[in-house]
Amino acid sequence: GSLDKYLHEHDQHVPVLSWHERYRIIKGVAASLLYLHEDWEQVVIHRDVKASNVLLDHEMNGRLGDFGLARLYDHGSDPQTTHVVGTMGYLAPELVRTGKATTSTDVFSFGVFLLEVACGRRPIDRDVNSDGRVVLADWVIERHRNGSLLDVVDPRLVGKYEAEEATLVLKLGLMCAHPLPNVRVRP
Repeated sequence: GSLDKYLHEHDQHVPVLSWHERYRIIKGVAASLLYLHEDWEQVVIHRDVKASNVLLDHEMNGRLGDFGLARLYDHGSDPQTTHVVGTMGYLAPELVRTGKATTSTDVFSFGVFLLEVACGRRPIDRDVNSDGRVVLADWVIERHRNGSLLDVVDPRLVGKYEAEEATLVLKLGLMCAHPLPNVRVRP
C-alpha cells in the first residue's frame, strides 16, 4: 500500500511504522529522486512527491510512484512548464508564482515529505487546540527555534527513535523546504 495509509490512518489494523522503517523509506525516496533528477538519460521532474505517492513493498521499502504529472527534460535544458499541478502543502512557493516546475520544486516537496514522515502529520493539518490549521514546516521551524526540535517527532513512536537520525531528517526537511529555491539543499 501507500505510505500515507501507515502515517495517517490511526486504527488497530494499520501498524505504526518504526523509526527504522521510516528512515529506510526516506533513503529510498531520496535515492529515487537523485536518479530521476541526475542519473537517468533525461531529467524527470516528478511534480507530486508526497506520502500517498510512495508505495511500500512487502519489506516496507519505499518506492516513488504515480508519474502521471511527471515531465521529462534533457539535461541542461530549461523546463517550460506553465500549468501548476501538485498537491497543496507540497507546492514550492516559486511554482505557485511562476508555474515553472524544476528539480528544485521537487526538492521542496521532498522536504515537506521528510517532515511528514518524521512528525506523522500532514503538511497542512488541523490544530487540535483550536479550529485553525497548522502548516507543518512552520510548526517544525517554531519548535526548532525554541530548542525543542525533537518534540515534533511522531508521538506514536513513544520515544523509540534515533535522536541523531531524527534531528538529521528534520533539519534536512527544513533545508529542502526552504521558501527560497537557491537556498534549498539537494538530498
